[in-house]
Amino acid sequence: MPTYDLIVEACMPNLENLKKQAKLILRWHRKRHYPVAAQIRGHLPRFLNMSDSEILAASFKLSDAQEMVARQQGFDSWQALKTGLSTTSLKVKSSSSKSARSKARIVSAEPQLFVTDIKRSCEFFREKLGFSLVFSYGKPPYYAQVGRDAARLDLRCVERPVIDSKVRDREELLSVSMTVATADEIKLLFLEFQSAGVAFHQTLKKQPWGAKNFVVKDPDGNLLLFAGPAD
Repeated sequence: MPTYDLIVEACMPNLENLKKQAKLILRWHRKRHYPVAAQIRGHLPRFLNMSDSEILAASFKLSDAQEMVARQQGFDSWQALKTGLSTTSLKVKSSSSKSARSKARIVSAEPQLFVTDIKRSCEFFREKLGFSLVFSYGKPPYYAQVGRDAARLDLRCVERPVIDSKVRDREELLSVSMTVATADEIKLLFLEFQSAGVAFHQTLKKQPWGAKNFVVKDPDGNLLLFAGPAD
């Protein structure tokens, strides 16, 4: 299944790469790729109250795509992005450029969870775990992506569970592992989920290797690990 996540982050953004990204977004809109509609709605306020089909039917120019890329990078406009890149130390050195050309860099990973009801799973991640819907694909939907901060999870609909639940629970077979940066944050996250009535496979626990973690069980029994430093 192709991935349509448009947020491609690098440690040192390159203006030429960002221009190419904007052109790619424009091409996806012209080809009416439904997943791009959700990304447009999420980053451009004027599309906020429009449906996917309305967004894909609306006028969408290169300048709109550039504004979207700018907002993804934390700027209010394309001009602000260009100014920001030119006045900071984010320029890529020539030696780094040569290295980048000779070796591809993987910038993200998106675990895929198998679920039996896309709608139910999306509601769980939104209402219980504070995620937002990035996109939903198909009529009825059979594939979706949810995200929170830098985390992205792909949801794939299947007719029946693909892993025996008893084996999964006994062996603690994790479907995904997500991390936070500090000990305070992992505690805050646990308390947030606890107040939302989330079902825990394992409550917050300090591990011998210097981490604190807990495990959430989603409606399909997938085990989701959340971890952070113990101190």
